[in-house]
Amino acid sequence: MTPASPFSADALHTAAPAASAQQRQAPRPSHHFRQFELMGAHLDGNGTRFTVWAPNARSVCVAGSFNGWHGEPMQKIEDGSGLWHGRVEGARAGDFYKYRIHGAHGGWMDKADPYAFRCEHPPGTASQIWDLSHTWGDREWMSQRGQRQSHREPMSIYEVHLGSWQREEDGRVLNYRDLAVRLASHCRTMGFTHVELMPVAEHPFYGSWGYQTTGYFAPTARYGTPQDLMVLVDTLHQHGIGVLLDWVGSHFPSDPHALADFDGTALYEHADPRLGFHPQWNSLIFNYGRYEVRDFLISNALFWLEKYHFDGLRVDAVASMLYLDFAREPGQWIPNQYGGNQNLEAVRFLQDLNSAVYAQFPDVHMIAEESTAWAGVSRPVHHGGLGFGMKWNMGWMNDTLRYMARPHFYRHWHADDIRFSSVYAFNENFVLPLSHDEVVYGKGSLLGKQPGDDWQRFAGLRNLYGYMWAHPGKKLLFMGGEFGQLQEWHHERTLDWHLWARPLHAGLARWVCDLNAAYRSVPALHVNDFNPEGFYWLPVETGEPQTVLAFVRRADPGDALTVAIINMTPEPRIALRVGLPHAGSWHELLNSDATYYGGSGMGNLGRVHAHDQPLAGQPASATITLPPLATLVLIDRPMDAPNQGGEADARS
Repeated sequence: MTPASPFSADALHTAAPAASAQQRQAPRPSHHFRQFELMGAHLDGNGTRFTVWAPNARSVCVAGSFNGWHGEPMQKIEDGSGLWHGRVEGARAGDFYKYRIHGAHGGWMDKADPYAFRCEHPPGTASQIWDLSHTWGDREWMSQRGQRQSHREPMSIYEVHLGSWQREEDGRVLNYRDLAVRLASHCRTMGFTHVELMPVAEHPFYGSWGYQTTGYFAPTARYGTPQDLMVLVDTLHQHGIGVLLDWVGSHFPSDPHALADFDGTALYEHADPRLGFHPQWNSLIFNYGRYEVRDFLISNALFWLEKYHFDGLRVDAVASMLYLDFAREPGQWIPNQYGGNQNLEAVRFLQDLNSAVYAQFPDVHMIAEESTAWAGVSRPVHHGGLGFGMKWNMGWMNDTLRYMARPHFYRHWHADDIRFSSVYAFNENFVLPLSHDEVVYGKGSLLGKQPGDDWQRFAGLRNLYGYMWAHPGKKLLFMGGEFGQLQEWHHERTLDWHLWARPLHAGLARWVCDLNAAYRSVPALHVNDFNPEGFYWLPVETGEPQTVLAFVRRADPGDALTVAIINMTPEPRIALRVGLPHAGSWHELLNSDATYYGGSGMGNLGRVHAHDQPLAGQPASATITLPPLATLVLIDRPMDAPNQGGEADARS
């Protein structure tokens, strides 16, 4: 969701300083990061016990379908915690309820439970008592998760909005369970290792895509029950596919039934709008200086990982949390105690969040969507970083898409856009994202961004993916990109699955399938995604335009080397001389111009022979045919081509 402020060739943002040693070592109050075990509604024999935080309320009642919506008084715990509690006999699983709060300044408010495990189907706003028990069948996945999710393992992520991936023929959304087998089958066929779900926590406005969260502990009822969501995760795990959750801890909407002014005062947010109101999203900003708020959010992160077996969290809009002046004009924000624009309380919260998650779940991923050059986002906390495991590379995304949208003739003069990412590729542990944000709000589809005629647009998109999969970093592709969705994405309609019947779309899907197969099976393409030893540029003959890219990817000593050679124009390069790490046979593992993918069929008959003829520092070189708008991937030992794409001909 964060608007791009890329670490890119034309926009280098000043990085905020890492936390000082004094700040890192300062004593911190004890935290209770399992608040969901105490707070909210919990079944207790023939009744339910309720606990809510409302320190400034004059009185609190619980009203629900179990008492005719007549408020049952709750008692304030006299320990200074601000907690109210009570037990209602006869309140059972499935019953709806709200807290009726007499606010600090008078007036009564009906509030949904911030810790509710389920919410009423929108537009209803009540909370629902729920039992989260589920018998899981993913023991094998969970026992192997640490190995499968190592930074040295391949990670190709398929980003999904559940309500618009597939729908019933009459337009109705599918249940989590209905989606489970379809999604697992599709990802297995296409070779993705992970699914990333756009936010599933309850949200009143469907058009927010889940980023305006109100029910932080409740999966949206639009797609079924909590157990239905567990079945979705369980099914994907049983098919060997990890599941990441898009998590929003940066802001929340001001809907009157939810967190805003919860007890008549600014409880979860800041009272001062210069700190507590987000002008860009018309939402409220969490007060990270309150330990109760930090406990709420960190407990929430742990809740999704524990109760739903998610394999990691993608934390949305981190840049908006880090900077006090984010999306604000001068005079609309308050500097920190040192006069700077860094939100030190948010920094501390993010460090605590990541430390708590990795302490309890060392085999999951914490991934930051952070769009600036803040230093050390994926550096450990004890080294002064924010403690994330990975970070979205927004600079690579912006530079690459800007370059790819240029007419081919002009690309020669913009080589920095496509090459600059190598300068900082290993400053963080990067994920290369082509996400939902790039195909909405008039931006068009990924296919629509490509210049030229239809053939060139498909060749260009295959080339973009070839460059992306060969580039260091883990991969993320938004749904529809795998087969060349024509229209930009809209949350109210399903993807255009009928396009799979068209040859160029089916060819693109086969290409993505084979890229994933090669990425998974060839260590050189994934082992050193975060290590500079795994990448270096190769020379091409003098005078060759800047629109040809050539580089090496390598894993550990003794493993096969791979070379990617990419032509960014429709002009084929015949007898192109390229420097290579050694002489001998190099096998053509992938060629995006193969007719199998919809290309023209140019290539090197499956093999290139390099001679002991040095070129610009490389000990050997070869003369190759480089097809138009194409990616070649060469490997220095015989290996079966992935050739898995044929499975992608059929719709899941």
